[in-house]
Amino acid sequence: MFTDSLVIAIYFLAIFGIGIYAGRKQNTLTDYALGNRSLPWWAILASILAAEISAATFLGAPGEGYHTRNFTYAQLCIGTILGRIIVGKLFLKPYYDYKVVSIYEYLEKRFGLLTRRTASMVFLISRVLASGTRLYFAGILLVIAYQFITNTPADSEQIVLLYIAALVIISMATTIYTAIGGLKAVVWTDVLQAAVLGVSMLSALWILFSHIPGGWDSISAVMNGGDDWKFFSWGTEKGFSFLEQCSHILGQEYTVWAAFLGATFITMATHGTDQDMVQRMLAAKNSKAGTRAVIVSGLMDFPIVILFLFTGILLYVFYQYNPAALPADTPKLHVFPYFIIHELPGGVRGLLIAGLLATAMGSLSTALNSLATTATKDWYQGIFKPDATERQLLQCVRWGTVGFSLLLIMVGSVTAWYVVHHPEVRIIQIALGIFGYTYGSLLGIFLLGMLTRTRGNDTGNILAMAAGFIVIAVLTGLIPLPASWEQHIPEIAFPWRVTIGTLATFFVGLCFRSRHVLPR
Repeated sequence: MFTDSLVIAIYFLAIFGIGIYAGRKQNTLTDYALGNRSLPWWAILASILAAEISAATFLGAPGEGYHTRNFTYAQLCIGTILGRIIVGKLFLKPYYDYKVVSIYEYLEKRFGLLTRRTASMVFLISRVLASGTRLYFAGILLVIAYQFITNTPADSEQIVLLYIAALVIISMATTIYTAIGGLKAVVWTDVLQAAVLGVSMLSALWILFSHIPGGWDSISAVMNGGDDWKFFSWGTEKGFSFLEQCSHILGQEYTVWAAFLGATFITMATHGTDQDMVQRMLAAKNSKAGTRAVIVSGLMDFPIVILFLFTGILLYVFYQYNPAALPADTPKLHVFPYFIIHELPGGVRGLLIAGLLATAMGSLSTALNSLATTATKDWYQGIFKPDATERQLLQCVRWGTVGFSLLLIMVGSVTAWYVVHHPEVRIIQIALGIFGYTYGSLLGIFLLGMLTRTRGNDTGNILAMAAGFIVIAVLTGLIPLPASWEQHIPEIAFPWRVTIGTLATFFVGLCFRSRHVLPR
């Protein structure tokens, strides 16, 4: 374990060094939140990838490959590319034109103050819940490592305590360099974290492949099921009527329809209306550079997802040939971290642990930065201290980083308790499902502002956002309906929630006329 510890120690030293160095000469909120709009597009590209590949993806995507033994999840990459093209061409230019720091400033200019504050609050709540949930996933590997080192099993309550300790350690380390260095620290540490992630995953894939006796012949012998290796899925069934087919498709997670529609709307929401992602794009010199970064990141997503899914497929094959090496009661989302701890040699194991820490800290740092920036710009300066000096704003955003870190630890701890007591839960659905309830409402209002000039106002927007949330809450069973109605309500899989919520919000908002119109 000495070699592993040395690799992890070097990783942490590099992260802290970059964070402290990047924190020099920051005198304004714009310097802290947007890196003075001077970051190169390729660094922003790496930062986007590092933020997207959270610990949920690091563990969840191989878990999906292990569970499904095919590449149908990768279909969603079609929508991520289409969605980013729309974000780059439609969303970024208005943000740059109006020189916003918080993207919700745009909504105030287009509609009014109430819309801005409502959207900002929706983002803050959604991001705390989603990022806190993802934070839990980073603790999985560390808990398994602890049990491996001590060679002692732990009961459920002890496991929860181990998770909480892991979350505190990861969060404290990330908070330090994020609070000191701001967005520059986030982006430049993300560049290093993306490199560590790439090297670690390729190393794991090579070693995993070499551990399977017989190579491709052995893999082909195991992977001979009807859906094995499948990439495209239409999600249709023979003998269904048109309405039955539609209902069935809406209940499927990974289909061509979800790829072209569901994933496109999800990406527009996460990369166009979420301060977390947009903030790093606004750190580029101009909208063209930001557009280049976001579109190229979408093109790179596809091979990355394939790599993660193929890792999961190889894990399935490996444990088919070595069934005794994996405890029978191991949850699917623990299979990859179990392989890392128990099968990888020293040094490579440390590199993979550093890779997981990189994904966790990359997504956590950007969440902390965006949450603190939004709270400072939209609430502290917007309501409590409109005449705040730049020094006061910097103090607020740094203390906000610490405060939101504590909130995320709380959410991650609750998630850990829930998953430990409900091991059948699948990791991707948790991480992505949360956005579905609120991001449709956000995207619907932003599209209303950007696609129309005379529709939408504060009152109508609040009603429209509420309508978008209620529709999804009803379709997913969050709001219970009479038993006689439930049989007529189709089941909605997570890729469709943002799409339906967006359309409901947009069309309700169209019913209201704007009180003032932004010039083109």
